[in-house]
Amino acid sequence: MPASGPVPRKAAPDTILEVTRAFLTSSRSPMLIEPGEEPLPLTAENFSLQVRQGCLVFEAWDRHRMIVRRVVGLQAGSRGRLELAVERFGKRQGTLVLFDAERGGASETRRGRRLMFRERFRRSLRRNFPGWRLANVSAEADLENSLSGMFPRALLVRGTTGWAAVASPPEAADPAAVLTFGLIWLDYLRRRERRIHVEGLALFVAEEGAATTCLRLRCLDPHLARFAVFVLSPEGFEQQVDPRDFGNLETELQPCARPPEVLDPLARRLQSLAPVETVAAADGSLSFRVRGLEFARLAGEVLEFGLSARRAASVADWPELEGLVRELDQLRSPDAADPNHRLFRQRPEAWLESQVRRSLRTIDPLLEPEPVYSHVPARAGVDRGIIDLLAADYAGRLAVIELKATADPHLPLQALDYWMRVAWHLERDEFRARGYFPGRNLSPQAPRLLLVAPALEFHPTSELLLRALAPEIPVERVGLAADWRRRLHVVFRVAGAARPGLAGA
Repeated sequence: MPASGPVPRKAAPDTILEVTRAFLTSSRSPMLIEPGEEPLPLTAENFSLQVRQGCLVFEAWDRHRMIVRRVVGLQAGSRGRLELAVERFGKRQGTLVLFDAERGGASETRRGRRLMFRERFRRSLRRNFPGWRLANVSAEADLENSLSGMFPRALLVRGTTGWAAVASPPEAADPAAVLTFGLIWLDYLRRRERRIHVEGLALFVAEEGAATTCLRLRCLDPHLARFAVFVLSPEGFEQQVDPRDFGNLETELQPCARPPEVLDPLARRLQSLAPVETVAAADGSLSFRVRGLEFARLAGEVLEFGLSARRAASVADWPELEGLVRELDQLRSPDAADPNHRLFRQRPEAWLESQVRRSLRTIDPLLEPEPVYSHVPARAGVDRGIIDLLAADYAGRLAVIELKATADPHLPLQALDYWMRVAWHLERDEFRARGYFPGRNLSPQAPRLLLVAPALEFHPTSELLLRALAPEIPVERVGLAADWRRRLHVVFRVAGAARPGLAGA
């Protein structure tokens, strides 16, 4: 893959010296980054620039290290940044980046950490794939192919055989996202490298993401590729693990409690307002919402309300409650005067959930409209930004419904996490035992997995990720018309990784 960004141009040593000195003089807090190393703060006492034997030599040091590089070129500096092309030992080409920490320095520090992790990744690959050639190691974003710069990637080659490799850095909010980017990278390499058989995918993942990654791997098509998982330690080393060793899901299904049959007068009055939706939670509480946005909750005998800070409501608060509902009805409306208002834009998935609950049979005519459960079983961990619903059809077969209002490459595998948990509890007959779907005989068939989103908001990588799933996972995509906030209209419904047609779109 070609390197991104402009190529540093060659220049006379005196010119480079003048430009570099001018940049450092104008910087309030100059820093130096060399890929793979920690940023080095520069002061008047810990660096020197000298022309020696027709070459500019840059020296910088602290108590732990000494950097000596011949500077052979420069890249036109942007605000707060200057990039120098350098020669290292053995005339290997490299880069030094100078930046001002007070002018955009946070992004440069992040880049420095990213490059440092890339070099750690390179060392891990050499330790675990001896005899393989590192044909490609990159920590640059590739937006065209949906590859994140945060997750470095590589291609290992031996003869005509190759392996794709991807690593998750310590600062990744969701380390298990490494599998999403790994599958995208594997698919990209197989299309690009016509003369190499890319047979496997190696995943280097932080310990907190190892279990999720391994459980996801067990739900992929076994014919897709060979897989290897390495767990990264904080000390900078890695240990290969067997995905089959992660056999137990971290999941718990709480007993389903019923909301009170008789509400107090204030809650009944609130429930009677036209735009208010009431949604019963599995813990027995009752959520009061306007187009998905919760503004009050009844837990036991206590009704609390408010959009940020909550307080207990009393009869004296009725005018404020009624005014809040009226305000939400105006601001959170398909015909709102200001679609950029924060209350209009807030929690779009919750608004989509509201529409799906109202029109569940539009999503699938076989689904029963009641009961529908949300976030059951609950999963601790990162906020996925995805709403999950659990329903049943007329034959008693469960349906996991994942809702996403905006494009997200992680939707298929994050939906797989929830599907695995539902299937696990169903196999043990725990839904019936804990009071869910009362009076229904649930089918032992594997739950269906429905991915629901606006048609144009399915991420371009959805099909390749769905192709990676095991064939026995019954997954469908349901694409909605763009005006879903007004009404639900299905423009396509396809099974698995099939490509939607244009009929009805």
